[in-house]
Amino acid sequence: MSAQPQAFEPRCMRISVLTAVLQELTPRERRDADPDFAIEEWLAFAAEIGSPYIQLSAALHPTRTDVPPEAMLDPVANTLDLREPFDAARARRVSAAMRSSGVGISDLAYFDNMLVADAAARRVKHDFMLRVFDAAVALGIDAVCGFMGRNMQLEMDANLVMFEEEFIPLLQEAKARGLIYRVEQCPMPGWTTLYRWHNNIAYAPGPWIALHRICERHVICRIAAWTGWTISSPRARCWGSTSHGHSW
Repeated sequence: MSAQPQAFEPRCMRISVLTAVLQELTPRERRDADPDFAIEEWLAFAAEIGSPYIQLSAALHPTRTDVPPEAMLDPVANTLDLREPFDAARARRVSAAMRSSGVGISDLAYFDNMLVADAAARRVKHDFMLRVFDAAVALGIDAVCGFMGRNMQLEMDANLVMFEEEFIPLLQEAKARGLIYRVEQCPMPGWTTLYRWHNNIAYAPGPWIALHRICERHVICRIAAWTGWTISSPRARCWGSTSHGHSW
């Protein structure tokens, strides 16, 4: 039996500032020593500039990433520092700063290549994503934003197979936690020195449809909204879309 069409349900966009855009708002030596101080400073800064939300950036610490920071063309900042567990005490501290500043967190953001070819590096990134999921739950935030990525040694069809094998389990973990996974669609040409422009497979309508169909097979996709158009299925809840600095 085919699914019944659902009525359009408009939702207000949460206008937010991605904290990675100013990596040194809090100098690294200060935020490394006090991991949650950077979040407090960002919430205060957002209040000062009139932004109602921040998109809180998480990333592997520069000492633990597989890509040297100086090699990154796109800024990535671990404003949310997860070298240590984000426990209840840390969540209370950040929640108190949100209340005092009047600024919310639209979602957590971890922008990394989740389909990277190296299996060991991929395992590190996936484990870190799970920690981001858990931090979102601890803060009462309903969404995490990130990339699909791309195995740059494979063409698109093989990447879709890899997505189903490697990334679907992450989406199942998001669903189990009641989270929406929002997909960043930037092609990320700066991720490699190879002659590849599209280093994130979720970059255009054709791949979006293919990815959505894979998710439907695993019953983890209710809404897939990509740059202004929507595909709907009534069965689950795991997807959405965003771009740098904005989320909904």
